[in-house]
Amino acid sequence: MKNCNIHPTAIVEPGAQIGEGVVIEAYAIIKSTVRLEDNVTIKSHAYIDGYTTIGSGTTVYPSACIGTKTQDLKFRGEKTFVKIGKNCEIREFVTINSSCQENSVVSVGDNCLIMAYCHIAHNCTVGNRVIMSNNATLAGHVTVEDFAIISGFTPIHQFVRIGTYAMVGGMSRVTHDIPPYTIGAGIPFKFGGLNLIGLKRNGIPLHVRSELGKAFKLVYRSKLDFADALKCIEEELEPLPEILHWLKFCRESKRGLMGLQGIKEDHEEKDQLEETEECSLARKQ
Repeated sequence: MKNCNIHPTAIVEPGAQIGEGVVIEAYAIIKSTVRLEDNVTIKSHAYIDGYTTIGSGTTVYPSACIGTKTQDLKFRGEKTFVKIGKNCEIREFVTINSSCQENSVVSVGDNCLIMAYCHIAHNCTVGNRVIMSNNATLAGHVTVEDFAIISGFTPIHQFVRIGTYAMVGGMSRVTHDIPPYTIGAGIPFKFGGLNLIGLKRNGIPLHVRSELGKAFKLVYRSKLDFADALKCIEEELEPLPEILHWLKFCRESKRGLMGLQGIKEDHEEKDQLEETEECSLARKQ
């Protein structure tokens, strides 16, 4: 614990691993299984528990609570982990629970901004440079890819994925996967198109944005069957890494995409209805 500044009223239990240059302010509590890497700052009244690692340069603000037991009722005392990346800001009253299932991990990447009152639940994976605005909440098993933005007061349903560079507007209700590079908001959720400002700010070239725009229109504006739209993207658009990621994200969706949810079920119901009508007609004949 070289060059550390630990306030006398802070509680750092024996066994906690404290790196160089760490600051722990008044009344903060660091449990014995916690690891704080170099130059971490834990502000007053923060509570860090469990098998939690906090990466170098990260700041945890007052009254944040990290690594406590999951709220999942299936938890049976398994050994689970929380890993926070480098140079993050975990703001006031944020809660990041531990995971559920032996050796599972809740992870937050590097350079993330998790604003006040946000919640990250069990088995979540949050990528690098993610922003969660005030009161955004992730249910269990949510994946948020790099550079995504989730605006304030927006709940994300369990098992949902938020794609890279996607921007989800405030006070939305997200029950299905949000494709990468898109922007949308509302209840019911509606897409505005690509997150063009975010893509420009992060140096995504014009020709890439143009191809992504075509991919978005084929899926959401063309009225093509979903599988046919993906086939058109694969055959007609330039195989850029971003396009390949779009295709992979869409094809791996288990919950279905926001704005397209129910389409598969509608097709299945239509097929069943046609089969019923055919059987009825056959009986009459």
